[in-house]
Amino acid sequence: MNCAQCTSAFTVSDADREILKKASPQIGGTIYQIPDPTLCPNCRVQRRMTWRNDRTFYHRKCDKTGQMFISMYAPGTAFPVYKQDEWHGDSWEGLDYGRDYDFSRSFFGQWGELRDKVPHWGVAISNCENSDYCNYCTDEKNCYLDIAAEGNEDCYFDLFVKNSKNCVDCTFVYASELCYECIQCYNSYACRNSMYLDNCSDCTFCFDMKGCKDCVLSVNLRNKQYCLLNAQYTKEEYEKKVAELNLSSHASLQNVQKIWKNMRIDKGTYRDMYNLNCENAMGNNIKNSKNCYHCFNATDCEDCQYLYDVLNAKDCMDMNYSLYDPESSYEIMSTVGTKFCAFVMSGPYNSNSYYCQQLKSCKNCFGCHGLKNKEYCILNKQYTKEEYEELLPKIIEHMQGMGEWGEFFPTTLSPHGYNETVAQDYMPLSQADAESKGWSWRKEKEMTEAYMGPEATVADNIVNSDESICEQILTCANSGKQYKIISQELKFYKQQGIPLPRLCPAERHKQRDLLRNPRFLWQRQCSACQKEMWTSYDPERSEKVVCEECYLSSTQ
Repeated sequence: MNCAQCTSAFTVSDADREILKKASPQIGGTIYQIPDPTLCPNCRVQRRMTWRNDRTFYHRKCDKTGQMFISMYAPGTAFPVYKQDEWHGDSWEGLDYGRDYDFSRSFFGQWGELRDKVPHWGVAISNCENSDYCNYCTDEKNCYLDIAAEGNEDCYFDLFVKNSKNCVDCTFVYASELCYECIQCYNSYACRNSMYLDNCSDCTFCFDMKGCKDCVLSVNLRNKQYCLLNAQYTKEEYEKKVAELNLSSHASLQNVQKIWKNMRIDKGTYRDMYNLNCENAMGNNIKNSKNCYHCFNATDCEDCQYLYDVLNAKDCMDMNYSLYDPESSYEIMSTVGTKFCAFVMSGPYNSNSYYCQQLKSCKNCFGCHGLKNKEYCILNKQYTKEEYEELLPKIIEHMQGMGEWGEFFPTTLSPHGYNETVAQDYMPLSQADAESKGWSWRKEKEMTEAYMGPEATVADNIVNSDESICEQILTCANSGKQYKIISQELKFYKQQGIPLPRLCPAERHKQRDLLRNPRFLWQRQCSACQKEMWTSYDPERSEKVVCEECYLSSTQ
């Protein structure tokens, strides 16, 4: 079939249909089958991602208390926005906004009107302590600008970091401590500017290392210590050479980064897909998973298709940013503990619910927004079990006639500009291209004229920086935007001997993104044995990319 949006051809497999069947609502013993998708996988994930704003924040009033706070929703939204504690509190009731279903109108039109009346949470954080300046986080303590993170303590400026401590500017790092500017690392300690580490410590500018410690500017090593540029040294020789690199100096660090880039590309052996302990898995950055197709950054998943940033899922398809054992769910975005659901966004621990957003611990709900601990609700109106099971099949039939049943929420209803969302991170568009599709675009915020403090003169070496830097403003060397160093951040840099960053947090995130592979698979030949393989490395790239067999034989 051909995609209704981009017209490209795509297939729907038997495995896809099996997941669709498991995710479909079952009412009175009858399964109301979710139909085959009309969009290709790339357009489906793009549509979901247009609903998620990770890191564009606004200073606005809480519409409940009048207090100023940080929110992912710009001032002037059609709907009220509450501080997180007010949203989770008992001072308002989602059922007060309930309405009857109108069979003369489209479902999405009615849902959009309901959405614009119900309070939204300003940021998506749950069970967090002293971590108000985070988004889409759970079980965080003393964290700042952590995004999509869980179970962390004293972490700052991270993305999708889990169960870690004292990590700064990291992306997809798990169960690690004291790591800085690391990407896709597991169980590692005190590592810097590295990618694809597993059980490593004190490694700096390293790539694809396992069981290593005290290594710098090295690639593809296993269980090594005191290596620099992949050469073995004694402890004394190694420490002398590392001291000569002077990594606490910004100027020296710039030179080392140039060496690192050349070595990583020229000397590294790259695996077709970085999948660890997997069986029958296709995608990239998959770990401890089985029977997973076209999945990216998925861990402990089984029998799943088209996952992006998901943990512990089973029998799920078309899912982003979801964890805590999601099961038998389809077209899901930003959820925790979702089971037997479809077309659900941003809510913890919901089941048997469809076309809902920002629900908490609900089940058997349809077309609802902002409910907590509810069951048998449609458009936020309470029904008995018998009434719910009588009405819902009629609504599904109506949606089928309108061409809405089986489709995710349209991008035209998203409250975010395309350029505010994670869709822009992974599938960037120009303003003209986005608006030609009827999608909104948020104009760049004007630079503030407010006085933030004196302009900083940044020392080259971290040893020459003190607390006064936290009262000054820095200007990003790439974007020209102003930013500040927070005291916790400075403490980390001084303890680890890291020079102050010359880029603002958003630009640092962007630079890490440039080091990551796209979430796309190409066919190309193995650089060693020449056999055909699937890989996330574009055939036009110059790295030496090899199949799994050649990779394993070269890294023993």
